[in-house]
Amino acid sequence: MVSRNKSDSSMRDKFQLLRSVTNSHAESETSIIADASKYIKNLKKKVEEINNVTTSEQYFCDPTDPMVTVETLENEFLINITSRKNDGGMLVCLLEAFEDLGLDVVEARVSCTDSFSMHAVGSSNNDDGESMDAEAVKHAVEVAVRTCSDGHDHYKKTATY
Repeated sequence: MVSRNKSDSSMRDKFQLLRSVTNSHAESETSIIADASKYIKNLKKKVEEINNVTTSEQYFCDPTDPMVTVETLENEFLINITSRKNDGGMLVCLLEAFEDLGLDVVEARVSCTDSFSMHAVGSSNNDDGESMDAEAVKHAVEVAVRTCSDGHDHYKKTATY
């Protein structure tokens, strides 16, 4: 009879432990188990939410970010740059790259709050008769964007066009 009392006591202790872990205020064993089940479901939801956040953060670390496109429009270039992050000084780096290329910015829309977006029209101001192609402009812009995070002084030292 002593062993049965021990097992009853042990079972009660385990229910009390379960009750405290799940923050249950229930008195009956059935209610404690029901509260534990709800607690586990809530934990599963939290894990799913954390996994969703982690997945979306991985999305923001996309290796194709930033995206640069350059199109030729008669004597001008339509330049689009989008990045999910805004490294300090990106706009300055890009304007310096345009200057180094001999591009005058004819029109531009820039957003650099949390992310960075630039849609610009650049016109070649090269008077030496040398024509520029969209690939050269794209390469120069990509170099400027990549090196921007190191500071624009580094950009001037490493960029060659």
